[in-house]
Amino acid sequence: MAPNNDQTALWPAPHARGAVNATVHVPGSKSVTNRALVLAALASEPGWLRRPLRSRDTLLMAGALRAMGVGIEEGVGTETGSGEFWRVIPSGLHGPATIDVGNAGTVMRFLPPVAALANGPIRFDGDPRSYERPLHGVIDALRVLGARIDDDGRGALPLTVHGGGALDGGPVEIDASSSSQFVSALLLSGPRFNQGVEVRHTGSSLPSMPHIRMTVDMLRAVGAQVDTPESGGEPNVWRVTPGALLGRDLTVEPDLSNAQPFLAAALVAGGKVVVPDWPARTTQPGDRLREIFTEMGGSCELTEYGLEFTGSGAIHGIDVDLGEVGELTPGIAAVAALADSPSTLRGVSHLRLHETDRLAALTKEINELGGDVTETADGLHIRPRRLHGGIFHTYEDHRMATAGAIIGLAVEGVQIENVATTAKTLPDFPDLWAGMLGSDGA
Repeated sequence: MAPNNDQTALWPAPHARGAVNATVHVPGSKSVTNRALVLAALASEPGWLRRPLRSRDTLLMAGALRAMGVGIEEGVGTETGSGEFWRVIPSGLHGPATIDVGNAGTVMRFLPPVAALANGPIRFDGDPRSYERPLHGVIDALRVLGARIDDDGRGALPLTVHGGGALDGGPVEIDASSSSQFVSALLLSGPRFNQGVEVRHTGSSLPSMPHIRMTVDMLRAVGAQVDTPESGGEPNVWRVTPGALLGRDLTVEPDLSNAQPFLAAALVAGGKVVVPDWPARTTQPGDRLREIFTEMGGSCELTEYGLEFTGSGAIHGIDVDLGEVGELTPGIAAVAALADSPSTLRGVSHLRLHETDRLAALTKEINELGGDVTETADGLHIRPRRLHGGIFHTYEDHRMATAGAIIGLAVEGVQIENVATTAKTLPDFPDLWAGMLGSDGA
């Protein structure tokens, strides 16, 4: 796993000179935005997305849907103060089209089922790393459900879906232990399949369950009938009934996982960070930060305005299973490297298949700053040591970049290679980071 050798754009991570005191408006959720775009594209009537995230992953999703014939109009609402919006106008899905997935798991996994409903061939391609990320769960399942897909037996990109304008659907068994997105991908398009879909997970533990709950909640909100294990159904089985989807007017929640580095700043530097519009109820995995970062030494209060998170500057180690919230691992590892006692992060072996092998990357980069991190079978063991400055490589992974920024708050001389990769889900991160630090930041 060689890092990007282009170090011409090193970003000096700001060092905190004192406690933080900031309000940070976190952009909208990538997970909600991209699911909402897919559901709106498959609806029987136009819909609205208000305050959508505009980032590389969501713009790739919007561009892909446009390539298949969906109308997506952009504008700014002033009469309601709702800010930016996208109006999605469904139409007959069609090819030929070529879709660039970048390195976005949601795009490469959610859209092949949509493409199977299109008329004509839809080719999927992406960044070099995207070729290494597993897609077999979606490809194999779609073939069972009646789709024709050419992938030369790779179970990965590049591939072509030969859409026939409809898909039979029905029951299918998949092993989604490497990515919950395999389940979400089939459920999102399931209402448009002739027989709906019944997805039975046959593998070991299923990671990132909150993301499946998010998919189910959003399907139900647009009129789909979904039976789940939580609603009295069989374990590891999800059923979606065929039917029309409603267009709706949705305001996208802030991305709570992207709030992580800002909350971490209060833990590391002390002080208070406020994140406006933090929802009282949500399926976003990032909501778990309230519990985890409190255990690591902070305190929080959820008010009508948002989340107020306060740190004392003291950080405690933690022993935690992150299987349902794996995307939080890089930021938690960064905080744990600065703690006053060891930490064990469990349940995240699937992170080896994310934007990069996150477990290997975190181990290498923290250790090269003087840390003591070891990989376990399903996670990391972190023994805090005095860290020093150096180059923190990102492997074109947005959460590696923000993890390095967290460490840089406490360790002078940390330089982030390719901080621009944060644009994947968190546009303008360097400006938001500097704004949070204000005059107290270097």
